[in-house]
Amino acid sequence: MKNFFMLVVFGGLLLSSCQKEETANTKNLTEEEKTGLIFTRQEEKLAYDVYRYAFEKYGSPIFDNISRSELTHQGKIQDILDEYNIPNPVENSGPGQFEDESLQNLYQQLTEKVDISLADAFEVGATIEDLDINDLMELTESSQNAQLKKTYEMLTCGSRNHLRGFTGQLKNLGKDYVPQFLTVDVYNAIINGSHENCGQ
Repeated sequence: MKNFFMLVVFGGLLLSSCQKEETANTKNLTEEEKTGLIFTRQEEKLAYDVYRYAFEKYGSPIFDNISRSELTHQGKIQDILDEYNIPNPVENSGPGQFEDESLQNLYQQLTEKVDISLADAFEVGATIEDLDINDLMELTESSQNAQLKKTYEMLTCGSRNHLRGFTGQLKNLGKDYVPQFLTVDVYNAIINGSHENCGQ
């Protein structure tokens, strides 16, 4: 009986310790950082869903390859959400379904453009990466959390490669992409750069 009592007390101490550690871990993120993670998780799903849609329509390998990379990006963000006990915002969402209304509307607009032509689908890919890079740069700048900054920088690196890929496909068709979110200087620096090893 004495041993059982000691086990109960010890177990209670362990549980209390874990709860305190969990609470402290969660408090390492600001509300703005939590919101940014939740949005990014959905934005990475948007990229994946649109690219799978485009691949199924046209069969172009670039959509297949980059959508696989987007799965890795989703996993990186999901790992952090799990670590900080933040619910997965897309856990019960099927392809093309989003909790965030702005992303839901954007998915509809982008897939409608994908339907027009392969060239338009490549432009959609460039647009998504243009937007992602811009959003990730802002999140990196606003966060003080080293883990988040490192993850966002890795995702940004991957998106730079994706942007080069889509704009290269457009150039092969004799078309140029005009940045909609990044500044012209930042965009040109990315496009004129070489493929990067992003540590994935």
